[in-house]
Amino acid sequence: MSEAGKLVNVHSELTVVSDTPVEQGKRVPLSILDHAMGLHTIHIVFYYRYDRPKSDDLGRLRESLSQLLTFYPPVTGRLRRRAEDANWEVTCNDAGVRILVARVHTTLDEWLRSADGSRERDLTVWEDFPEDDTTTWSPFRIQMNDFEGGGLAIGLSCTHLYADPTCCTTLLKTWTDIHQHVSIAYPPFFHPPALRGRASPNTNTKSADYYATKSKAQHPYPVKMSTVTFRFSETMIKQFLSEVQTECPDSTPFDVLAALFWSSAMRAKDEMCKLSIGIDFRKLLHAPLPHGYFGNALHFSLVSFEESKMGEGGFGLAYLTGLVHHHLSNLEEEELWSAIDWLESQREEGGKYAQPFRMYGPELTCANMEHVFAYTGILEDMKPLHVSYHVGNIEGEGLILVLPSPEEGLGRTVMVTLPEDQTNKLKKDPAIMCLEPTILVSGC
Repeated sequence: MSEAGKLVNVHSELTVVSDTPVEQGKRVPLSILDHAMGLHTIHIVFYYRYDRPKSDDLGRLRESLSQLLTFYPPVTGRLRRRAEDANWEVTCNDAGVRILVARVHTTLDEWLRSADGSRERDLTVWEDFPEDDTTTWSPFRIQMNDFEGGGLAIGLSCTHLYADPTCCTTLLKTWTDIHQHVSIAYPPFFHPPALRGRASPNTNTKSADYYATKSKAQHPYPVKMSTVTFRFSETMIKQFLSEVQTECPDSTPFDVLAALFWSSAMRAKDEMCKLSIGIDFRKLLHAPLPHGYFGNALHFSLVSFEESKMGEGGFGLAYLTGLVHHHLSNLEEEELWSAIDWLESQREEGGKYAQPFRMYGPELTCANMEHVFAYTGILEDMKPLHVSYHVGNIEGEGLILVLPSPEEGLGRTVMVTLPEDQTNKLKKDPAIMCLEPTILVSGC
């Protein structure tokens, strides 16, 4: 048994179903964007200073979870291929959500201080998608982890085929709303046709070309990856912005952090590279989707640079910030729809969607997740102490996630997954360290 396995001991497993039986025969098809994300998984860990009652399997949390699942029939269902086109749909049969209960043999503070990304995997369920038989496989799984001396980590895992990080975070937020007996802030919205190809498609765009290139990308030779988490205070982000805004006046926290870690990653590998940026576009459409839209609403696009403008040693931080800012500011809605059009154009004979490819990579990828409601899910009057996000099946140059921080305002958390030798360099990079980050869950 590994050292990580000794620290986290899963001692029971159960299934929780909804309070109200689902409508008989209800099915929800998955969208083209859902299918495109099929190679990846999502794993989120919410840490609370909450000593869970041990009176039964889950205490009061089980009751509120059953109430939550009444609002989310697809979460308790099972995946199946549709007979007419062999695409995925959810049979809402109320088969339930798998719940694992574990004991962590260390304190919460010690875990956050000394555990690493690989150990954090043990707080959530990482299980391969059994495409050959999904009738008994639970697409959503929750792991309740009790720490010594008090403290709780709720780990949520699901296939990215089902939902994106925004969707999963909103699900957890709704659970805590119900648990607190307050109104649901972001009711779920199930309408996959909201994101489908248009009657008059356009695939003559940069986004369509980029997706076509990604779909043909060679899988790089796998290397050992590791994850490090940096938390930056509002004070340091403000200071950083004031310095960069002399050359890029309208830059945002995401712009400067994406540029900083892009620059630092290139410095760590001593090699220049392009950057893929992933954004949630629910609120970027002319007719925006509600926060509670259930499914995938991510768009990826590529940022390039002119080598002659990179500068000496620092890999052109101000220049890269301007590139990121200009790229996102000029991303038109047509680019978003054209990517969906291109995915639709790849349907096979009979209407089956093409096989998914890696959306996070193979280029260095930076996903903007500043908007997720990570720290609004209050449990027993307590905000999360920390929230971690992981994406499974990452290959290539690595992944940078820019996330909110428990500190309100401009504070940010950045989780970086790179080849192990590069993350070690990042933890010593002067450009990052001068912002005085707190380093969490990195084995320091």
